[in-house]
This record gives sequence, structure tokens and C-alpha cells, in this order.
Amino acid sequence: MTLELWSSQLGLALGIFVLLPLRNRSRSLQLAVLLALLALGLVPVQGLPLVAYPRALVPELSIVALVALGWVALVRAGLAQPLPASQRVTLYLLFGALGLLLYPAALGLGPLDPYGWGYGPRTMLVVLGLLALLLLYLGHRLAVAMLALATLAFALGLLASENYWDYLLDPLVVIYCWLALLVAGARRLWSARSRPLAD
Repeated sequence: MTLELWSSQLGLALGIFVLLPLRNRSRSLQLAVLLALLALGLVPVQGLPLVAYPRALVPELSIVALVALGWVALVRAGLAQPLPASQRVTLYLLFGALGLLLYPAALGLGPLDPYGWGYGPRTMLVVLGLLALLLLYLGHRLAVAMLALATLAFALGLLASENYWDYLLDPLVVIYCWLALLVAGARRLWSARSRPLAD
């Protein structure tokens, strides 16, 4: 199985795992379920592993998406604490802003070609490295881990793509960040409007 199918298999298994109602189950059961989901992707169906079929419908997940799913799985298993709300918003803003820079331009909206920057990403690496140092100073360790692991995976060529952007972002990550920011904004607006009524 190629490396991109391994990443798809891991993403599919983690995605299903975090959706299952296993929060109050024993860790051994949760581990067994996760291993079973990983093994399920290897089951051959008409000469192809099962994971190859959703891979044809869903874009290849970025390293950032895999790290995020892994973190949520650890939280669900009780092996990590949920992120504070402020750190979640920082993640949404970071990757939502990167998506806002990348995807509209990739659709031809504007004169820039930021996707092309990902083929020789020296400037991107410097900018994101400085940003990672700032995030580390502010205590946003998960955001730093996402950036660092995406960069390491790019250096090792672990995905099929040779573009740094594909290690940082995928459409699912960006859509999730934008939706999460909209929901957080709507909740804050609703709370601000409800407070005077309560008074």
C-alpha cells in the first residue's frame, strides 16, 4: 500500500473513531476498536483495499488534519485534555486565514498564485517558522506541533504531493475552521444580545 493510502487509512480510521460513542468505555476497548478500524481499511474488495474507495471521493487529508484527528482521538480516549477555547479559536483563525489566502486565489480570484509558493517554499518556511516560534511563546503547543509535523512530513515526502500547501491544508480543514469561526461568532453575538434581556 502506498504512503498516500496509509494516510487515507489513518484519517478514515481516526475519523470514524472520534464519531463513535466510546467516550466512557475502557481504554483497552477503545484501542481495540481503533486497531479494528485500521485493519478494516486493509480488507481487499475487488482487488483494492477498502480504503481506496473513499480515497477516490474525498481529497487526501493534510498532515494538519491527521494531527487534529489524532488529538481529538486522544481527548476522547481520556489521554489528553481538551484545548482551551482561546487555543481552539487560534487554530481556527490560523488555518482559516491560510485557507482564505490559498483557495480563492487557486480559483483564479486575484493576481497571486500562492499555490505555486508551495513548490519552493523557502519564504513560506521562514514565515511559518517565525509564526511557530510566536505560537510556542504564547503556549499554543498543538498549533506548533501541527506546523512542525507538516513541515517534517513535507521534508520526508510522506504524501504524494510535492507541494507544501497540501501538507498544511485540505478543503475539509479549511471548511471546518470557517464553520467553527462562524458558529463561535454567532454564539458570542447571541450571548451579547441575551445579556441585556437577562438584566
